[in-house]
Amino acid sequence: VDVCGSLENHFGPFDYRTSADKHAIVERFHFTSDVEQLRRGASTYIIGGDISYVLRVFPTHHRALNAMARLSVKEKTQKPRGSSCSVDCGFQRALRFRPDDMMVEMLYGMHLLRSGQAQAAIKHLEIARKSGLRDANLYYNLGLAYVQLKRYDEALDSAHVAYALGFPLPGLR
Repeated sequence: VDVCGSLENHFGPFDYRTSADKHAIVERFHFTSDVEQLRRGASTYIIGGDISYVLRVFPTHHRALNAMARLSVKEKTQKPRGSSCSVDCGFQRALRFRPDDMMVEMLYGMHLLRSGQAQAAIKHLEIARKSGLRDANLYYNLGLAYVQLKRYDEALDSAHVAYALGFPLPGLR
């Protein structure tokens, strides 16, 4: 058994990208806009509990992974209150479940960068980039990570792509 636990669940796990018919019920009761915006829990009154449930059913739920990562920053802990696992385990479980999901790679890289782990972030962001994912967030965050590691030529290349793809923030200009 992996240190982050089994993927077995009473309902699921399902790939968020291909299980649209199952989204509505889980999101209606556990991933409301209040949960996604980190205002309050839906079914448990604890935001981390609702997000954790969504990630057990849909390990690759991109918005829930991002919300859990933001909650960990907000609560200043790797395992937000009510969560069944750490944020890193949430991403690792998603990647174990569907290693071809490059949005998960990108989101994990962004989480690692926000957590001060630029070198680890680059690893995941580069996997997503090399897969052909064309996302302004990917290139912007890759550029930020390169700046932190003083790899300025690579940061500039990433910045050009991010802005060509329409990224709105001026942080790499």
